[in-house]
Amino acid sequence: MEKTICELFAGVGGFRLGFERENPEWKTVWFSQWEPGKTKQWAHDCYVSHWGDIDERTGIDIGEVDKSLIPDHNLLVGGFPCQDYSVARSLSGSQGIEGKKGVLWWQIRDTIETKKPPFCLFENVDRLLKSPASQRGRDFGVILACLAQFNYSVEWRVVNAADYGAGQRRRRVFIFAYKNNTKYGVTQNGLSIDEILKSSGFFAKVFPIEQEIKISSTTFDFSDIASISEKFAFQFENLGCMRNGIIYTTDSKPIMEKPITLREMVESDVDEKYYLGKNLEKWKYLKGAKKILRTSKTGHQYYFSEGPIAFPDNLDMPARTMLTSESSVNRSTHVIEDPQTKQYRLLTPIETERIQGFDDNWTNTGMPEKFRYFCMGNALVVPMITRMAKQLDLIFSEE
Repeated sequence: MEKTICELFAGVGGFRLGFERENPEWKTVWFSQWEPGKTKQWAHDCYVSHWGDIDERTGIDIGEVDKSLIPDHNLLVGGFPCQDYSVARSLSGSQGIEGKKGVLWWQIRDTIETKKPPFCLFENVDRLLKSPASQRGRDFGVILACLAQFNYSVEWRVVNAADYGAGQRRRRVFIFAYKNNTKYGVTQNGLSIDEILKSSGFFAKVFPIEQEIKISSTTFDFSDIASISEKFAFQFENLGCMRNGIIYTTDSKPIMEKPITLREMVESDVDEKYYLGKNLEKWKYLKGAKKILRTSKTGHQYYFSEGPIAFPDNLDMPARTMLTSESSVNRSTHVIEDPQTKQYRLLTPIETERIQGFDDNWTNTGMPEKFRYFCMGNALVVPMITRMAKQLDLIFSEE
């Protein structure tokens, strides 16, 4: 099978870089990257600076793109935002559904419906499995139902990148979907659920786990997505699969690998502008534990509490999860003690690129430094993609 990829919500190209590092034969035939409300599309321009553009539609709102114009591909990938995936029945009754406007999952669904890729690989924040708080698991149930309607089976896994040798304690859920009529689909559907989740499934091979697991399951009617949106709730654990209208899930423990530490990623001779200087007391306050009396709009008084964050960050551990606010005066921003000067400072843009597994100066393409941090806060941990690409190489070679 030809190794062709379509990359939606591409950012600065984490999926593409991860696949091409594993095997240059992976060919991205189309991508889409558009940041709403921005006049300058820095992430799109960064992507283009590395690989060139494809057509005039790659840098516009994906909702405005005619999906039939997207080139054919065998693997659809994308890191889409966690949003409200609820739907309503259309005015014509049960003949159709309407998702909330602007929710990007529906752009993925429309692409799948039009282009029918045999394989899909998606990334999201791990809270997707638990959302919304009022109906736990509904949003992921809607996604699974959409994929089941198009004759896919699905696996998912929550991965902490540091557990598998990366330099960041970043938890993300990866979703792998495959058409049941592919050779891989036929083979997988001949295996027991135990085999898929423990040893022979996609994620079991890429991210090995300890074998003691207890599987729970539920049956759902994937033909009625509106009903799922209204009523479905389920306790999704950190790995599982869905086939033939049955969802199986379990919690698991990774077989740990030695992670990269912050100390291994820091630069030397860092510019003075990254040092905290006179703001040290403010940073200590932001990072410290707090218990603050507040009053709600209704006059109700309550205590807002939050625990401490390491200050400075431990250089002998992997980085914490990087956010898009990295480098701003914010309690989530990393502060380290520079190994050379012994003074407190922020991470440099190159250090954030290393934490995510990108090449040095990947985002040094003319964008403002603040947006370099934003792009890395949004990015994938590239080595995790390379691991999955290696397994997909084997799958594609058998098709």
